[in-house]
This record gives sequence, C-alpha cells and structure tokens, in this order.
Amino acid sequence: MNNIEEGKDLQIDFLKLKQITKIKENVVPVAVQNAETGEVIIVAYANQKALDYTLKNNVAAFWSTSRNELWVKGATSGEILNIVDVRVNCDQNSLLYRVLPTKKNVCHTNRATCYYRTIKSNKLEFNHE
Repeated sequence: MNNIEEGKDLQIDFLKLKQITKIKENVVPVAVQNAETGEVIIVAYANQKALDYTLKNNVAAFWSTSRNELWVKGATSGEILNIVDVRVNCDQNSLLYRVLPTKKNVCHTNRATCYYRTIKSNKLEFNHE
C-alpha cells in the first residue's frame, strides 16, 4: 500500500475524469452501495458490456478504466458483490448497484468500504471501523 491509500495527506486525483475521456469505451459512473447497511462501497464505471454481465450474472461487473477491460469484482479475490438490484438515475447517465458482499472487507485495502477516511482541516483522518 502507498501514501495515497494509507496516508493522511489529502491528494485528490482531479485528473481522473480527464483520463477516462481518453479511453475508447463509453462509460457511466456506478455507485455501489451495501444493500443492508446503506454504506457506499465504491464508485466505479460501467460500459454496456459490464452492465450486461452484471444483469445476466447478478454480480457486480465494471469496466476498468486503468486496464481497459471488463472487471468482475471478486473474480480473483473472492470478494464478490451479489446484486440486489441495479438502479438508474433520472438522466440515465449513472447507475447504482445495490449489493450484498460475500466477504466483510471488499476494498483492496482489506476494509468494508473504499471510503474509510474523512477530510478534517485539509488532512485525512481514518474512520473508526
């Protein structure tokens, strides 16, 4: 792990969306929410292929914007996110996957969510988990 994932310095990647515009796939953002707790687990991206896979297999799939490939969450780690339902926003330009995780810690940092820090006075504080 590195300072981005484990540090307390605020280093927001404001270039992420600009980088996404350079990939060849058309994608929309996907918010992923634990259907039992309401906690947001991750925000990722999906193209038509990822959405089709998700709906057909009832597990969360995304389009990896860094690897430019289908990313089935849990395919290698076992941290599968079973779909409860897939919702679309009013403008049909983002999705919400409501899921039930198969494991307690689904973030690659071994936490239940990717949102494990809070900004306080321009520094990051770890949430009590």
